[in-house]
Amino acid sequence: MASMLEGCTPWPQAFVDRYWAAGHWGGSTLDNLLRGWALQYGPRTALVHGGTRLTYANLNRRVDRMAAGFRLRGLRPGMRVVVQLPNVPEFVVSTFALMRAGVVPVLCPVPYPEVPELVRVTQAVGYVGPAEYRGFDHTAMAADTAARWPFLRRVFTYEPPGTESPYGGLTTDPSNCQYAPLGSLDAAPEPALPPDAGRVAFLLVDDDADGADGGPVLVPRTHNDFAYQARAAAELVSLTEDDVYLAALPAASVFTLGCPGIVGTLTAGGTVVLADGPDPAACLPLVERERVTVTSLPPGAAAAWLDALPSAGADVSSLRLVQTGGAPLPRAAAERLASGLGARPQQVFAPAGGPVVLTRPADPDETVYGTQGRPLSPDDEIRLVGADGRTVPDGEPGELLARGPYTPRGRYRPAGDEARRFTPDGFLRTGVLARRTADGDLVVTGRAGD
Repeated sequence: MASMLEGCTPWPQAFVDRYWAAGHWGGSTLDNLLRGWALQYGPRTALVHGGTRLTYANLNRRVDRMAAGFRLRGLRPGMRVVVQLPNVPEFVVSTFALMRAGVVPVLCPVPYPEVPELVRVTQAVGYVGPAEYRGFDHTAMAADTAARWPFLRRVFTYEPPGTESPYGGLTTDPSNCQYAPLGSLDAAPEPALPPDAGRVAFLLVDDDADGADGGPVLVPRTHNDFAYQARAAAELVSLTEDDVYLAALPAASVFTLGCPGIVGTLTAGGTVVLADGPDPAACLPLVERERVTVTSLPPGAAAAWLDALPSAGADVSSLRLVQTGGAPLPRAAAERLASGLGARPQQVFAPAGGPVVLTRPADPDETVYGTQGRPLSPDDEIRLVGADGRTVPDGEPGELLARGPYTPRGRYRPAGDEARRFTPDGFLRTGVLARRTADGDLVVTGRAGD
């Protein structure tokens, strides 16, 4: 069994064997999958952001050269690097490049106030972030963090195209932390590392949980489990190379990254359009211009799109599927979404550490409008239990417990109550209340602590 990152809990061997035998885990790292996508879909457009368009071949080439640049700057397999970038191509390129170098990206949304704590908890040796974003000086924050934690010694600053970094080339501050523009990471590709899809690909921030000291909780996602999740979600919504996915929510969220999101779209050979946020004034013209077919939104943003559509005058007829997550979508809102945008709604429940529960496009309206659907995988195991730990009958609310091929068995370096979020037999206590309908669909009703 492949060893995971120190501080993580592996799946028991019996479950590893089961998931391999079922074909869920394929043994390819995400960065190696990108190599295959580049060969299969080379000249097709992979990423769009503003006037920037990257083909699959160019994306893979940039990842190769940036990975070599990271290695040249002293990053080694197993090290952690915090990645905090807005929805720009560099988020995808740097994340895949770090994985290709064997480094573990710690994916952090923008904004996020606990970056210093992320650095401390993960002992991150590097930080990738904007020099400045929406009035906040990320470089100064990184410098303050480096002064506090001596393991942070490399800061790579992103500047939008057409601007120059005020830091120029490589510089070093009094605490011996190095600063360099992210765009300067360009070196001749090196031989590929031995593939190990059982190792941790990246760490995700769990926004629904607080650590023992109120700090961040991190979810380790392996190459095997996340590749399976994204592929299974892409197959469930019938993604093809003709689909165009609009990533309007933070790319560092599991919803946008892999439900099917960015990774699932790339798996299918489709195009990912990166937006700076879900603002309808920016997104509706993008839908028309790029002929977007699929997107993901919280219920509030979906309502804002509908309100803005008459005055925007945008042609959104290309949309076929609008995913909503973060909160249940009220039935009236779901019906309005279907009629107003002419797209099928899909409800998605997707915490950072699993499970993914979602409706199917072919489900009847009653299911799509009134439930969150069913688990993604046939090997997802779900329990609904009461306060006494016993299974509740169908129709009764209970805490949702889950285990499966993409639900990790523990958090990264858990402490305090976080270590007790898993039952002795490996079920994650999600902290979410849900009930099961007579048809087997789940309805999320609230939080267990409410």
